Amino acid sequence: MTSRPWPEELRLSPAGDLLTVAFDDGANFKLEAEYLRVMTGSAEDRGHGAGPRPPMPGKQHVRITAVNPVGRYAVRLVFDDGHDTGLYSWDLLHQLGAERDKLWFEYVTTLERAGLAR
Repeated sequence: MTSRPWPEELRLSPAGDLLTVAFDDGANFKLEAEYLRVMTGSAEDRGHGAGPRPPMPGKQHVRITAVNPVGRYAVRLVFDDGHDTGLYSWDLLHQLGAERDKLWFEYVTTLERAGLAR
């Protein structure tokens, strides 16, 4: 059985625009607030169902105002646009960091195809 990466550090920038997450497997990710907001696992923003998430425009200037622990497995990020229902498990944060370039490209491409702005 392979152990799952465990966070060793979670740091929010003073401006609330960047969350740094360091894991015990050596991975270290700098995740922008906008990226985390649009990649939320919240059912509300995913359309309460499976399948591709709907495009979420207008989040370019969103900031994180709080990072709240949820048990030993996740954090709840509070954003200045009022969103506070998404849980970010350690596995999800690791995945979002590892796949950032691919996921960001897909997000921006989806917005562009829909004629929407970040």
